[in-house]
Amino acid sequence: MSLTIVVKIGTSSLTQPETAQLALSTIATLAETLCHLRRQGHRVILVSSGAVGVGCARLGLTERPKAIALKQAVAAVGQGRLIRVYDDLFNTLQQPIAQVLLTRSDLVQRSRYLNVYNTFQELLGLGVIPIVNENDTVAVEELKFGDNDTLSALVASLVEADWLFLLTDVDRLYSADPRSVPDARPIALVSNIQELVKSQIQTSSQGSQWGTGGMVTKISAARIAIAAGVRTVITQGRFPQNIEKIIQGELIGTHFEPQPEPTSARKRWIAYGLVPTGKLYLDEGAIAAISLAGKSLLAAGIKAIEGEFDTQDAVQLCDSNGNEIARGLVNYNSNELQKIRGYHSREIATILGYAGAETVIHRDNLVLT
Repeated sequence: MSLTIVVKIGTSSLTQPETAQLALSTIATLAETLCHLRRQGHRVILVSSGAVGVGCARLGLTERPKAIALKQAVAAVGQGRLIRVYDDLFNTLQQPIAQVLLTRSDLVQRSRYLNVYNTFQELLGLGVIPIVNENDTVAVEELKFGDNDTLSALVASLVEADWLFLLTDVDRLYSADPRSVPDARPIALVSNIQELVKSQIQTSSQGSQWGTGGMVTKISAARIAIAAGVRTVITQGRFPQNIEKIIQGELIGTHFEPQPEPTSARKRWIAYGLVPTGKLYLDEGAIAAISLAGKSLLAAGIKAIEGEFDTQDAVQLCDSNGNEIARGLVNYNSNELQKIRGYHSREIATILGYAGAETVIHRDNLVLT
């Protein structure tokens, strides 16, 4: 059976930790593995970090730049070198590739989101392996994916992949950082990601010297992917050949079981494609209504509002402690909501002086996160 497989490899796996020079043996093994998967009839997408790290090495920089403009300039230097290496390796194996550079705004607008989807489908239909990275050279800070773990999960969700592999510098998820806690407990299977979060597993939020990711970003990425029905695996990036073993049934790395009933594509776009511009704090009755009864959000259940937003913008719905419960598209802007929050829907026309929507967020535009 043909599978759609998304593989994300991080900077820590692609480069030598001391020098940031490319780890060519790892990249060559990765290319051979992905080509073998293609020859078996599978559809393969590679999400590759490394542009900034490679740019640093090319320019002789001793640490990853922090200023956004310098980072973008370094990424422009590194991206050309990185794709050249990939093209040489895949060309030797007679496998066509394509460079796909994305920004968060490509997924924010629904029309562009669908266009990205169509482009991936055409490339995969042609037998091409798309190599995806964030377009660091033009991305602005407030519209960045932030890390390629998130980007890979969004791509896997977009194409409705069967597998997402997050290749990193540790072999699996642990109860604590095994590099500093020798008796950290390995975790082979996560069937309930909420329970994982509640158990307060100690995970590093820091990536390597040259990368941006950490285990926290990988768990967040897994949450996005499994909501789309994508089985997600965290495993050692130095051994890309393990991907085939895992697909064949070996329990290598940490597996995140997908949701049995994936969220619809449109609701996934609302939940993860859009960038929230505000927060609504809800009372317990409203939280129960939307999370347990599947109802729309009404003005009466809103206790407080944070941020400035317009009609049809995405917002986060939170409990009184600020924990996110859901996301949705609002039928009122922030100024209107400040006036009507806490009031019954029948009072809205009197308060605003004109008739508005009965719901603040209709259940069709609301998704639990």
